[in-house]
Formats: sequence, C-alpha cells, structure tokens
Amino acid sequence: MFDIFYINNKPNFDAVKVSNVDEARELSRTRYLWIVDGANNYLNFDFSWEPVPWEATQRHIFKSQHQDNGGTELIPKQGYVDTNYRDDFVERTHIEDIVFLDFGNTEKDYSYNEIIKVTDNITHTRFISSYHGTLSRIIKKIDSEYVWVVSSICSYDGFDFTWHPSEWTDKMLHVFASNEQKFGDTFYIHVPTFREQVDKIELLEWYDTINFISNPYVCRWGIQDVEVDDNSIVNAIKDHEFKNPVYYFTNKPYIGQVKPTINMWREKTRTVVPLSEGGNTTLVTRDAKNHIKTQVYDYPHIDKTYIKHHDDPLDIVFISNGESNAEENWNHLKTITKDVPNRLVRVDGVKGRVKAYQEAAKSSHTAWFFACFAKLEVDKDFDWNWQPDRLQQNKHYIFHAKNPITELEYGHMAMIAYNKNLVLCNTAPGLDFTLDQEHEVVPVLSGTAYYADSVEVAWRSAFREVLKLKDSNTIENEYRLEKWLSKGEGEIGIWSKRGAEDAVEYYDSVNGKFEELKLSYDWEWLDNYFKKKYDKVHVQ
Repeated sequence: MFDIFYINNKPNFDAVKVSNVDEARELSRTRYLWIVDGANNYLNFDFSWEPVPWEATQRHIFKSQHQDNGGTELIPKQGYVDTNYRDDFVERTHIEDIVFLDFGNTEKDYSYNEIIKVTDNITHTRFISSYHGTLSRIIKKIDSEYVWVVSSICSYDGFDFTWHPSEWTDKMLHVFASNEQKFGDTFYIHVPTFREQVDKIELLEWYDTINFISNPYVCRWGIQDVEVDDNSIVNAIKDHEFKNPVYYFTNKPYIGQVKPTINMWREKTRTVVPLSEGGNTTLVTRDAKNHIKTQVYDYPHIDKTYIKHHDDPLDIVFISNGESNAEENWNHLKTITKDVPNRLVRVDGVKGRVKAYQEAAKSSHTAWFFACFAKLEVDKDFDWNWQPDRLQQNKHYIFHAKNPITELEYGHMAMIAYNKNLVLCNTAPGLDFTLDQEHEVVPVLSGTAYYADSVEVAWRSAFREVLKLKDSNTIENEYRLEKWLSKGEGEIGIWSKRGAEDAVEYYDSVNGKFEELKLSYDWEWLDNYFKKKYDKVHVQ
C-alpha cells in the first residue's frame, strides 16, 4: 500500500495534508505515493494499482467526469520524466457551496427548488444593480476556496454542480453561458484570486482572466408576453408591473420568433431590444421603466441589431372632396400600390377638414394610416413598408412634398402618417390640425402637390400656409416665407404670391392675434375674404 496525501479537500479516510507534490514526495516512505482529492468518490477505487515497468517513471493522472486531471495522481517518490493522463476516471461527487442570487422574478422558487435537490449548502442573497458589485459584496463573506454563484433567472434542472475547472484554469473566473449569451448568470469562482482583483476593476468584463463556457450552458427561464395594441408601447411599459427583469411587449406573436438573451451584467448591457421595424415587438428590461417619461428613448440603452421582422403594413387612405385632379391622382395611387400589401381605401365628399380627417381615421384598420390628399401625386417609389416608431409616444409623421410653384420641398400638402387615436380626439384648437398634436417630420419625399388649379385655390393655399409660417418664428420658416413671397410664374404663380402678401398684411393688421388667425381655418371665411378683396373682374 502506497502513502496517500491530499492538497485541497480532505478525504473520508486516512491521508496526510501537504501543500504541494514536492512536499508529499519528501514525506513519502513508499516507492509511489497517491495524491487524492476529497471531492472524489474513492469507494471502489483500487489503491493497490501500480504501473507496468515501462511506465514506472511516469506521473499517472486519473480523470474526473469533467476534466483530464480529476485530482487523483500516482507519483514515483524519486520523481518522474513525463505525465500519463489515463483514460479511466474517478468520479467527482463534491459540490462547492452555492450562493443563490434572487432577481425577484416569478420563477425564483423553481430555480431554488431545483438546486436544493442536489445540495443544501446554499446561501440566499439579492442581486443589486450589477454582477460586479454583487459578486464583490458576496466574495468578502466567503471562507471557502471555491464557490458557485447562481441566478434565479436561470433553470438548473439537470445542471451538474460537481463540475470543476482544469488544472490550467483553476484560478480563473468561469462564466457559464445563459442560452446563447456568453455573458451568462452562473459563475464558478476561485475566491482568493477574485477577492484580490475585484476591487481593482470597475467592470466585471475587465477581470484579468475569464473563462467563458458555452458547453455546458444554462437555460434562462422563458420571457413572458405583454399584449399591446398597434400604438406606441410607451404607456404599456409605464403601466406594467415589472416583476421579472425582461418582458416581451408584442401586439402579434410571431411563430418561431427567437428572442435574444439579454446580457444582465450591468444596466448598460440590459438593453431594450426591438425585434420588429416599428417596435411593435420589443424586449423591455425592468431598468428601462424607471427612466421612461414620454418615450422609450428616455432610456439610453437600446439595441436595434436584432430587428428582423416586419410589422403589419399601414392602411392607405385617399382623402378627396371634389378637387379637379382627384380622380387622376386616385387612379395613379391605385396603379403604384397594386402590388403592395397595404390596404387602400378612399374617403370622399366629407365637408370640413376635421370631419374628413376623422372619417379617414375611422376607415383605417391600423393604428396609423397614410393620409394621401387628393392634390398630391404620390411618388411612385415611396416605401409603403415604412413604419412609425412605437418606442416614441403616439404622434403624427409628416413627410415632404414638392411644391412646383415655390420650388420648396417640405411638409406642406405632403402625405401624413396619422395616428388614428390622436386624429379622433383632435378638436383642432390651433392653426394647423396636424401640428396641434405631437408630430415629427420625416424628410422623405412623398410626392408633388399640384394644389393650385385655379387662382382662388392658389391664393387660398398660399394665404393659409403663410399665416402659419408667420406665426412660427424660426429661421427655416423665414426662408420658406421668403420663397412664398418671391416665387411663382404665370397667372397661378402670381396669385400664389398675392395670397402670401395678403397673409402677411392680414397677420400684421390683427397683430397676430390667435382668434383672428384661426378664422382662416374655415374655407368659407377664406372664400368670403377673397371675394371682398378681389372682385370677379380682377380675378378673370
């Protein structure tokens, strides 16, 4: 029988504690000596084994079920010339102490119960803010050489906690992937080394030696769905109670959609992840809710690299009321949209701007709709796959249109992606129906506005638009105002300029009083104002 020594874990039979192999060789009184590890099961191990003569000068290392070096060795007292890693192994059975991190998620008890089935050496603590800070706090209270740190957001059914590192990596920080996410939530830590390094770094990612392990990996619990409508998801997020770290906000589940596994190491990596172009399907982290006031972008950490799905296309609503070029532009619109999946409808003959827009909203089956006005010849290359950004608050989106008279290209007479709910509650309190509510300009050409088919219409359109430009004192609008006042050829162009000049005159005469400017909202008032100023002789 050869002498038996141990370095790390005391076995349940007689063995001598040593600090290293050299010390064991000095103390040994036999030709060979055993180095054992109490983490292994030696119940059926044959300690009388010795090598054949031609292997007598070798160091013989027995595997565990995890590593080539399982902590069991037979060594010649006189020293060895090389090492023989044997194919037979000694089963590793010991489980290091476990610290259980509680994320407060709904599945936390399931995770805990899975672990308690294999060991009762569990310490329970809360996850706070980041893994760097949490692990630093934990390690200061650990006395053992190694420790497992596990997380309640993972399932440990079937996970083998007898795992141990190889002899080459035993001082490293071992991180087990959570699903496909290499920055996982399960850690095997060499306590002395970690304690020495952790306070010298600001981020856990900066740790000197990390061993990222993808096999075996640990499964995260599934992400729960939060059903939303087709509007902005902002209010849904603000109203939702976040018991779990991540939720799946969606208005239409996608069959077979893969949800990426979010890196939970710190707030900056706990990103909001849109999965569809318009954000109708988005992974939202608990951290984000505390930041959101009016839009998801109030939270600075958003990852758009996983967008792979199309949201349902918006309805297209053509709005007309007897315009001379309505039929021509309607037929043109039908032609250029015949192969797109968008639903196309027409609202015709509704008197009053507000009523017409609200009737268009009622006809839409989607939360936003493309409003195409009768005088706009829509660009044949317009992208009907465009989507509103549901990470922002509900708003209207104003595209650009080309003005053939002023040669300007901006939102006047352009297509608008109207939010249905906003349109239906709009009482038009200001000078512009669209600008009265939240809105955003999309610098994409939607078409050319051939709106001036008579001198009256040219004058009326210029008059209304210039009043709005005068009432909005910006450098950009000053430039546009100058164009309205100076551009225009032929009879139609002359009356356009005249309408602009009359608007400036009227604005100054009423000192920009809102009540007086608001009169221009009514087309009947505009027609009467025009008739009083210009009799038929002048117009013809």
